[in-house]
Amino acid sequence: MPVITGKQRLPSQFWVLWTATLVNRAGGFVVIFLTIYLTTQRGFSAGAAGLVIGLYGVGGAIGVTAGGHLADRWGRRPVALLSLFSSAAILLALGLARGPAEIMGAALLLGAVTEAARPALGAMIADIVPSADRMRAFGTYYWAINLGFAVSSAAAGFAAKAGYFTLFAADAATTAAAGLLVLWRIRETKPDVTEHAEHDRGSLATVLKDRVFLGFVACNLLIALVMLQHMSMLPLAMIDDGLPSETFGLLIAVNGVLIVAGQLFVTKILGRRRPAYVMPVSAVVLGLGFGLTAFAHTPLLYAGTIVVWTAGEMLNAPSNAALLAGLSPVSMRGRYQGFFSLSWQGASFLAPTLGGLVRDRFNNTALWLGCLGVGLVAAAWSLAAARARDQRVAALTEREVDKIATVRTVN
Repeated sequence: MPVITGKQRLPSQFWVLWTATLVNRAGGFVVIFLTIYLTTQRGFSAGAAGLVIGLYGVGGAIGVTAGGHLADRWGRRPVALLSLFSSAAILLALGLARGPAEIMGAALLLGAVTEAARPALGAMIADIVPSADRMRAFGTYYWAINLGFAVSSAAAGFAAKAGYFTLFAADAATTAAAGLLVLWRIRETKPDVTEHAEHDRGSLATVLKDRVFLGFVACNLLIALVMLQHMSMLPLAMIDDGLPSETFGLLIAVNGVLIVAGQLFVTKILGRRRPAYVMPVSAVVLGLGFGLTAFAHTPLLYAGTIVVWTAGEMLNAPSNAALLAGLSPVSMRGRYQGFFSLSWQGASFLAPTLGGLVRDRFNNTALWLGCLGVGLVAAAWSLAAARARDQRVAALTEREVDKIATVRTVN
């Protein structure tokens, strides 16, 4: 279905966020290689390594909940700064940790402080970009994330040869650099809650009563359970096939390279589509890509599966983010962003934990075919809910436009 046309130049504040994110992600080595680091350098089993990554997800759930609330209370900028500078310090602590308890505690804290920035940054983009341009803005932002991911994935395997602590130190340095850029160039974007928006004030209870939004969050949890297997179980599947860590780094970089090469083109196509109707297609493609991993045992075949699920990811990310922004009332964007991020944090715990359990108790084939099944369930759910979601976005967008017009008239 067509959407409102008429592109405008994206705001300068958006491009500062874009640059800060690129700097941060280009040095984001640790989470990518954490499973390999724990199993090869610290003697963790696959299940124990999955538990550590799961604890990162538990911390992230705490972080996004608190971060979303504080982004609406304190503002987006202070939450983002606190998150970035705290993350840099805890990355160094995790790299120096040796005992299992220390590593688990550091992973929990790292998840909390790192993911606290997610709702603040998402709310910033929704604040400064008009609704008609959000699909393009989020697609462009996602492009920066993956450009950085491609760089970090390709470089991390070789940097690790100089010592794994190098990865932690470099990640901390780029995270701090991103914080300095936000401190220097970003001003607060949180909208004033005027008397005309008084009826939109609310708490977490308000979010919990929004059934359309809760269904969207639950459906995203299923999609995230599939997508996050590439960070936990995919590297172990490649090791099972006798492939070295450098090969995993280069192959997973295919994901970032494809997104860098094609995301802007895909976003241009998606600009003429309603996000609610793109989501079911993305879920099918994601499920198929991960399902095909059951038959991959060579670098070429693994690369082929990555191409497929990357296509699904390219459809999912901008439409997902635009739909989230569209379903969020203006005065509660931080809390809606934070609550939605719980689905990712829940998946950060459940994906490696369940993936490790299925892999240890059954085999890799069962894991990847299970991913296909979950993807198809998510696609059916998204298709059934698409009309209700689209209607909610249209209603909230109309209210947002009416408020802007009212405020301008009063002023």
